[in-house]
Amino acid sequence: MDLFEKLQKDRGPLGRLSKVAQGYFMFPKLEGEIGSRMKFMNRERIVWSLNNYLGLANHPEVRKADAEGAQEWGLAYPMGARMMSGESDLHLKLEKELAAFAGKDDAMLLNFGYQGMISIIDSILGRHDVVVYDSESHACIVDGLRMHPGKRFVFAHNDMESFEKMLNHATDVVEKTKGGILVITEGVFGMAGDMGSLKEICTYKDKYKFRLLVDDAHGFGTMGKTGAGTGEEQGVQDQIDIYFSTFAKSMASIGAFVAANSDVIEFLKYNMRSQIFAKSLPMPLVIGNLKRLELLRTKPELKNRLWEVVNKLQSGLKKLGLNIGKTNSPVTPVYLQAGLQETANLVFDIRENYGIFCSVVLYPVIPKGQVMLRLIPTAAHTDKDVEDTLNAFEAISEKLKDGTYSKVKYVDVEALAGGSLAVI
Repeated sequence: MDLFEKLQKDRGPLGRLSKVAQGYFMFPKLEGEIGSRMKFMNRERIVWSLNNYLGLANHPEVRKADAEGAQEWGLAYPMGARMMSGESDLHLKLEKELAAFAGKDDAMLLNFGYQGMISIIDSILGRHDVVVYDSESHACIVDGLRMHPGKRFVFAHNDMESFEKMLNHATDVVEKTKGGILVITEGVFGMAGDMGSLKEICTYKDKYKFRLLVDDAHGFGTMGKTGAGTGEEQGVQDQIDIYFSTFAKSMASIGAFVAANSDVIEFLKYNMRSQIFAKSLPMPLVIGNLKRLELLRTKPELKNRLWEVVNKLQSGLKKLGLNIGKTNSPVTPVYLQAGLQETANLVFDIRENYGIFCSVVLYPVIPKGQVMLRLIPTAAHTDKDVEDTLNAFEAISEKLKDGTYSKVKYVDVEALAGGSLAVI
């Protein structure tokens, strides 16, 4: 069989929907200034799908720093990978400030979060080492583990009985291989919004010999007294051996970082292939991220406002009797029971008739027969945004209960209308 013929026959669980989903349900275009209200299909919507937690994307000081950085340096500087020709004082300054804020000895800048996590795992693990990881770990963790030549054991999400069982399996293996054990979990799980059980995991450190890697993409800037993350929130930041986060969430930028003791960071700098063989982070991004980190540290009112919005939205959804799961972070999932046709009708209705844009999550991300409407509150949202959204969710939940979305057909998911959404 020709390779491309295979791709035509099996487009994958999401790809099979491309002809009815492209441009509307998947790959939608949000236009205008980044904020709580943007344009979709030429109409204003209240947007709950941007990870702009602290509202920094269009903060005037951030826009100024970004513009001045680009004006002074352009996008090319520094040229080359950092090991060869891409080092600068400002790269080192940002790393030093990130390390101090995260409570670690040193830090290393990464070009992208997804790529960075994969490469961290690939760099530090050998075939004799064993990984124990949470079953709901992000795709970047799972993809990194696919490259690991040694054993790996997955424990049930935040289940400490399952965790200890997997630790025992891992210990049995390394007693024979003479390798080490790495535990990987997340600070805040980006879909369900619940925190990882970091404090509980750390209680096993005395009994079992392992190192802990935490992906805190959604916790950095949103959790903890100072915003230093989920480890700070749970009082165990000092027990996290490798702390990772991205600039794509609270910092509203591009890039990521990893923080740890100096020996670990030095090892990564000389062994992390995705950085050794990639161009250095462009200077305007470094300058912009220095400004973002400054605002994150010095303006607690941004995080305070975020949590005002979070609490109003989440308490309002609960009062409506909607299921938001076990979230204890800004990430706000709303779980509904609906089939594919009902889901398409519901999402079309809430976007077109109520002006609410939020992400819709289906199988294989969540179990079949369920739909998750995922809302990301930000400091940029207003009380009116929350009020209008709660009114919309009250209306669509009633329609779902009375079977409206089973009877009407706003969207025909069976009609393959030339590669675009078939709206009736």
